[in-house]
Amino acid sequence: MSNLTFYTYPSCTSCRRTKAWLKSQEVGFDERHLFRETPTRDELKEILQLTTEGIDEILATRGKTFKALDVDINDLSLNEFVDLVIEEPKLLRRPIITDGKKLVVGYNVDGLRSICKHSSDELVSQIS
Repeated sequence: MSNLTFYTYPSCTSCRRTKAWLKSQEVGFDERHLFRETPTRDELKEILQLTTEGIDEILATRGKTFKALDVDINDLSLNEFVDLVIEEPKLLRRPIITDGKKLVVGYNVDGLRSICKHSSDELVSQIS
């Protein structure tokens, strides 16, 4: 089993590019359809803990769903934000890749290289 979780949406260009890069590097991953298998409350909290910019790092502010919101995200508690994302997963940027210790949001080759190296180092240390 892979230790990378890849939250994706198949028609998303960045998701397709990321998936192609992972496959070309022969990196194993568990693929999760972001809208059909929305991250759980605990998974979203774990993702948020891995961000360097907090909510802004994972929030798709240019999307129609965000623009149609009748709420100021900054006024929400963490639990309210998580509830909103579970209800409206299109609020999340795509793709999201995590190994539980690192996070990459969007198509970012340097970030992908870093998380893949980190994950393979972790796997080697677990085997040793």
